[in-house]
Amino acid sequence: MTATAPVPAAAAASAPRPASKRVTARRAQTRRRMLDAALEVFADEGFGRSTVERICERAGYTRGAFYSNFTSLDELFLAMWEERSQRMLADLREALGEVAAAAPEEGLRAALRAIPVDDAWYRVTAEFTAHALRNPSLRRVMAAREQAILDTILPVVVEALARTGRRVPDVAALGQALVAVHDGTAVQVLLEPDSEVPHRRREELFGHVLQAYSTPVTEEAA
Repeated sequence: MTATAPVPAAAAASAPRPASKRVTARRAQTRRRMLDAALEVFADEGFGRSTVERICERAGYTRGAFYSNFTSLDELFLAMWEERSQRMLADLREALGEVAAAAPEEGLRAALRAIPVDDAWYRVTAEFTAHALRNPSLRRVMAAREQAILDTILPVVVEALARTGRRVPDVAALGQALVAVHDGTAVQVLLEPDSEVPHRRREELFGHVLQAYSTPVTEEAA
């Protein structure tokens, strides 16, 4: 390996960045602003009434900037969904990673804080789901992505339950039950935003599901 002389700090700071890096950073910023603007437009106007033009206007870009990053509004939404899912999964993994056998209830509360019910996001996803149900190919894409999210979440949930002394006989069934509880209670929370009752019942239902779809390890051993 050939050694090279170190570049002085001042020279390095003043040296121009490679064009490719500048373009990449600029494109990432454009994409970020498009995603942020799209969420606002989708939430304000509804997915079905949103247009590329309105999103570009909100983001401060042209149609060309949009199509250099996304081929359609469907692709933009799916990119938004994947980004939010990754963030939620990271928060959930961190929350469940701290579950201790002595305090499973606190672990559940931490997990629910990692998947908050967001009014704007719920409205957007509900409308996009209805849109996907009318489009078989898009419906398959959404189903596959939902399954990918569950495949990532469930091992973390199972491991957290194991630390509290419980085993999950049917992981897939647990996953379906958790999704059903999340979707159903989210609506109730949003319909009564100023009431603590739906939040409390949401926590209780999640706890019941986790208990119902798992069994004590000691009981099985006996």
